[in-house]
Amino acid sequence: MVAEGQVVLFRFPQTDQTEEKLRPPLVLRKLPGQFDDWLICMISSQMNHQISDFDDVITPRDFDFEKSGLKLASVIRIGRLAVVENDIFLGRLGVIDRQRLINIRQKLSSWLLQDT
Repeated sequence: MVAEGQVVLFRFPQTDQTEEKLRPPLVLRKLPGQFDDWLICMISSQMNHQISDFDDVITPRDFDFEKSGLKLASVIRIGRLAVVENDIFLGRLGVIDRQRLINIRQKLSSWLLQDT
């Protein structure tokens, strides 16, 4: 059973749709409605992909790193989103701290509410 705040495994498509790579996304929230759909965001160990003051970084120094199941310092790429059904997840790696999840959701919602 998948839950909000979990780090799972998923074949995340590239932005150009040419291939899919097995990646660890973060489960942000279950979508409302009758379907078992979830909002996820990609996690990358490529630290140069970080968008400063937007993405979240988790490192081995963080108290929730070990529970996350990640092996390397990683960027939680808040803007790299997908909606997928539960059946497509290939496994669970771990979980992040509840406060980290809340902070990530707040960054995402603040960005969405900004006027352009």
